[in-house]
Amino acid sequence: MKACVDIGGTKVAVSLAASSTSPLVGRRSEPTATRGDNDAVAVQIIRLIDQICAEQGVDARTIDGVGVSSAGPFELRGGMVELASPNICGGIAGPARGLPNEWMTALLEAPLRQRFGQVRVENDAVAALEAERRWGALKDVDHCAYVTWSTGVGVGLCVDGHVLRGKNGNAGHAGHSFVSDDDASALCGCGNHGDVEALAAGNGIARRFGVPAAELFAQALRGEPQALATTDALCRVMGRMLYNLVATLDLQRISLGGSVFWNNRDFLLPRLKAQIDGKLVAVTRGAILVPAGLGDKVGDYAALALVD
Repeated sequence: MKACVDIGGTKVAVSLAASSTSPLVGRRSEPTATRGDNDAVAVQIIRLIDQICAEQGVDARTIDGVGVSSAGPFELRGGMVELASPNICGGIAGPARGLPNEWMTALLEAPLRQRFGQVRVENDAVAALEAERRWGALKDVDHCAYVTWSTGVGVGLCVDGHVLRGKNGNAGHAGHSFVSDDDASALCGCGNHGDVEALAAGNGIARRFGVPAAELFAQALRGEPQALATTDALCRVMGRMLYNLVATLDLQRISLGGSVFWNNRDFLLPRLKAQIDGKLVAVTRGAILVPAGLGDKVGDYAALALVD
C-alpha cells in the first residue's frame, strides 16, 4: 500500500492507495499541527497513517511508499527535506504573524523515512502540476503551470516538457515575488512585505480586510461596491503574476486551483484572463487559463502522482 499526504498551511490530509492507478481510500484530514516540537507535522502524519490503516484493516508495515505533497519552501539538511513554510513555521516572520511556535523549519522527510523507508516529497504545486499533466487539464501540454490560490499562493512550472525544481526544490515560488512596497499591512509569513501571497492569499485577505476570503467574495457576488473594488484589486495582483509567468516562460496553459480560486472560479476566471489577454500578444496569444481538471481533489491526486 501507498500513503498519500497533502500538507497545507491550513490542513493535513492523508489517504491510502494500492498504486498510482488505484482509487484513494480512508481519507482523513485535520488542521496542520503548529504546536510543540518541530517534528509535530511528521508525528501527525505518522499518526494519521496508522489510524487509516487500522480503520481499513491494513497492516501499517505494508506501507512501502509515501508521497508527500507539501506547501513550501523547503530546506535540505543532510539531503532530507524540512519545511520552511511561512504558514506553518512561526519563527520565520516572528510573533506578528500569530503562529504559536518559533520554528524556523519543521522536520518532515527524515522522520517519515525512519518509519516508512521510501518517501518522496515535492512542493504541493509541483505535485499538483504532475497530477494535472497526468490526469487533468494539462495533459499533452509541454509548456504549462499549475497555480494554487488558497491559504498561500503556489506555482508549479513545466517548460519544454521538463518540470522545474531548482537547487532545493523551490522553483515556482512566485507567490513570494514582490509586487508592492507601500502596504505595511501586507506582511507575509516569509517576512516580506508586499509580495503576492501577503496581498492576495486567503490568509492575507483575512488579515488585510478583516473578513474571511469567503465572505469578501460573497459580498462581491452580491454586487457590494467596496467588495467589488477590493476583489478587482486582488485580481490585478494575481493576474499580473500570471502574466509574468507567461511572459517569462512562454507558457501555453495555466491550470488554476486552490480553495480561494475554486470556490469563486466563475467570478475570478474572466477577471484573471483580463490581466493577460491583449498584452504583448506575440507572447500571450494562445496562452490559456483553465480551472484545474481535477477540481477540488487536485491536492489528493497530487500526492498520488508521487507514488508509483
